[in-house]
Amino acid sequence: MKNYCIDINADVGEGLNNELELMPFLSSCNIACGGHAGNISTMTNVVRLAKRYNIKVGAHPSFPDKVNFGRIVMDITAADLYSSLKAQIRALQNVLYAERVQLHHIKPHGALYNLAAKNQKTAEVIIEVIKSTTLPITLYAPYQSVVAELALKEHINVIYEAFADRNYNNDLSLVSRKNGKAILNDKDKVLMHVLGMIKEEKVTSIDGVEVGIKASTFCVHGDTKNALQILKYLNQKLPQNGISIQ
Repeated sequence: MKNYCIDINADVGEGLNNELELMPFLSSCNIACGGHAGNISTMTNVVRLAKRYNIKVGAHPSFPDKVNFGRIVMDITAADLYSSLKAQIRALQNVLYAERVQLHHIKPHGALYNLAAKNQKTAEVIIEVIKSTTLPITLYAPYQSVVAELALKEHINVIYEAFADRNYNNDLSLVSRKNGKAILNDKDKVLMHVLGMIKEEKVTSIDGVEVGIKASTFCVHGDTKNALQILKYLNQKLPQNGISIQ
């Protein structure tokens, strides 16, 4: 049996206060840094938990829109978006410096993540932000996305991400949360979903179409119903299928 190695991540510091439960079952986390959620206090608390459990820490910047939780595309100039993303990441970096933890990756949040997957100008802003950091930073991004392709051209390390608890459209975009079938809650369905993406490099879209996909980090949203149950189940079942988590 072929052996595989993946990462499991979750978006944290978003006000749910469930990080202590989730952390033992993660290998990396994406910390909200003030755009859609989060402040210095929440960032500090989550960083300390990540340090305790030896979890890789990433920044989870967003459109600066706490009212809509960063889930709506903002009409914002490239310059203003750049300044906001820089400030968000710098705020987390300051916390990380104080706690002696290194920033591992950047994963945009919500509408920014989805827009950067297909929009060149938005992707360019994110790439410029990453290039402005003094340390080599990895980008978590979808397979075949505009932002991932641009990052690779700029010699930025990319880890392809897929979503354990979300359904996909035929073009590998995520099914809208407005659709009742957007989110996967059943642990067995999540497991089969993830196994297919890892071992077959395919995902079955919401229309029943098999689409090629590559990913080595898988996100379970902290606000998904049964998120803790799903994480525990994946930690139990993936190693039984020759897939290590680290």
